[in-house]
Amino acid sequence: MALSKLAFNNNGNEFFFSLRNRVEEYFASQNIKKTGNIKLWFKTFVGLTVPPALLALTFFAGFPMWVNYLMFAMIGVLHAFTGFNVMHDACHGSYSTKPWVNKMMGHSIGLLGSHAPIWKFKHNVLHHTWTNVDGLDDDIAKSPFLRHCPSQPFKKYHKYQHLYMFFLYAISTIWWLFGNDTIKYFKGEVNEQPMPKMTFVDHLSFWGLKLIYTALHVVLPIYFFGWMHGFLMFLSLHVALGVLLSTVFQMAHAVEGMLFEDGKEIEVANEKIENEWAIHQIMTTNNFATKSKFATWFMGGLNYQVEHHLFPKISHVHYPKINQILKDVCEKYNVKYNEIPTFWESLKSHVKWMKDLGNMQPAMANA
Repeated sequence: MALSKLAFNNNGNEFFFSLRNRVEEYFASQNIKKTGNIKLWFKTFVGLTVPPALLALTFFAGFPMWVNYLMFAMIGVLHAFTGFNVMHDACHGSYSTKPWVNKMMGHSIGLLGSHAPIWKFKHNVLHHTWTNVDGLDDDIAKSPFLRHCPSQPFKKYHKYQHLYMFFLYAISTIWWLFGNDTIKYFKGEVNEQPMPKMTFVDHLSFWGLKLIYTALHVVLPIYFFGWMHGFLMFLSLHVALGVLLSTVFQMAHAVEGMLFEDGKEIEVANEKIENEWAIHQIMTTNNFATKSKFATWFMGGLNYQVEHHLFPKISHVHYPKINQILKDVCEKYNVKYNEIPTFWESLKSHVKWMKDLGNMQPAMANA
């Protein structure tokens, strides 16, 4: 599917024009920057200093093995924390007003085993533009293993996807580290969409960061503790990391009540996506646990996913304030705003959505 063949039915973008003006007025009236502030800098300090300290303690403090496993699991949790807060803002250009700072902090994605240029194309371009559009959004392109929307092919084993998906989530970042990124790197494309040409520095960072990551989290644990313990420690890190990353991002778009579009069907019919881009983002995106200060702090405002999709170049530290503006404008234009009150209710809705799709064949979905 060619990106150039799809378009949104923007019709002047009246909704987004009004929303954007309100948000601009807020920042002007408060005389504050849209990028990160001391709250984000503190998170950066935590995310980039504590994991190396835990790694050193694991290797040299002589803890019992069960403690070492817990330490590596905690490193996985903190790597997710860094991804949610530091890497995510930086790769969107909202961490700092200085591009070189954003680029540098964006490479913290190496702690998750991935590569910034590939992730930015996959996430910033495909996912943020074509959210929940089957055929373009790589975040829902997990077929044949998982079925995220009714337009995707149905397999009999999808009946159990709401159960086995957690196993896939647990190993997702291992696949990210050793398989998925490498396939995209050599093919030069994501979900059949060609990536921008990489620079020499991009190639160097791709291989260099993966080698450093593998040395620290695979080779050294095996060297200090042997093959079995080294492997299990590496696995405990990635189970924590993979489950956290996957569930948070899935609960933002793959829950009950979300809109999904069949990109291929729209392309064949030579039509436009029904709504303007901003309204499409709201109809395909879900907020959750916005009343929880801890959830907002730990997940880097990704529980305010609607605000993030509408204003990705604004740092997540500002999303709670933007949320009130968004609700007002949605009410004014009679646009449905999606929010599930708690983390656990959102997770339950994600499981139910995946279970329903496992029992819903395409003919039933289109009936």
